[in-house]
Amino acid sequence: MIDTMTHYNESWNAGLPDDRSTRGEYGPMGISLRLRGRSVLFDTDLAPDEIDELLATAARLKGMRKSGTPHTYLTGKTLGLVFQHPSTRTRTAFHVGMEQLGGHAIFLGMNDLQLRRGETIEDTAEIMSLYLDAVACRVASHQDLLDFAAGASIPVFNGLTEKSHPIEALGDLFTLQERFGELKGQTFAYLGDGNNMCNSLLLAGAAMGVNVRVAAPAEYHPLPEIVSIAHVLAARTGAKVTTTESLEEAVSGADAVYTDVHQSMGQNESTQKATKLAAYRVTQDVMSMAKPCAVFMHCLPMRRGEEVDADVADGPQSIIFDQAENRLHVHKALLLHTLC
Repeated sequence: MIDTMTHYNESWNAGLPDDRSTRGEYGPMGISLRLRGRSVLFDTDLAPDEIDELLATAARLKGMRKSGTPHTYLTGKTLGLVFQHPSTRTRTAFHVGMEQLGGHAIFLGMNDLQLRRGETIEDTAEIMSLYLDAVACRVASHQDLLDFAAGASIPVFNGLTEKSHPIEALGDLFTLQERFGELKGQTFAYLGDGNNMCNSLLLAGAAMGVNVRVAAPAEYHPLPEIVSIAHVLAARTGAKVTTTESLEEAVSGADAVYTDVHQSMGQNESTQKATKLAAYRVTQDVMSMAKPCAVFMHCLPMRRGEEVDADVADGPQSIIFDQAENRLHVHKALLLHTLC
């Protein structure tokens, strides 16, 4: 088994492999091929310059779609979607994105697979590698994702685990970049549960030079090992990572205020947790602590009146649907770079 934190920290520290055969080669739209055949299982699987390139491709693909310019570069390719949990945006973005790129997608829910009858994850992954060109997985356990990737010989993408949601975080970075023109130096405040989404935003933001502040009760702070890696990444980019119990410390002067549901997918409802996190609800008063030009962000789905007031979620500072749209373009960029 792979130790997730050790493996990915070392992978990022090592930089790009010297023997990568696609260095200097280019594919459709002039994109480099250095991501060809690569999986994205955790946020540190991509170096900052690779993220930069993905976001640039996403912007070009977004422009092509809006102008009606054909971009069917993945004709003949098939993407599998293995989802243990429900999904609106991730599943749709992968499925529609693959078809807009000229390929096909097939959905495989847990009840559709022999996993329920005891077939191993690794055997399932090996079989799928014979039929498909890539697989996107949404599974409860991050270790299950790692086991699937270990058995696969095709790219595997993390569509959400209990530990991280890396491709969603890339979409959020793209949205911030689109709004403010650059990422480095922006200040990003996350309020609420230090969950998988928080983990990914910490790592992706720090890697790209974004100052990330997380405010939550101490018992709901993000995992210490995630915070530790975020500090390492931030030291390289000049960013600052802050975890605090103070809502005011996190939000003061921020460019973006972000929150997520207080009960993450797969968790049991907890009255105690909901009560403690209620103090971190995003209200108009909270938004007034941020910069006047600050935006409100949420990965969706949301519960208006719990983690955010409706007048914020539906107000002029909200860019939640820009985020949702940009998921499509970032998913397409990842598919194009890894499968072209």
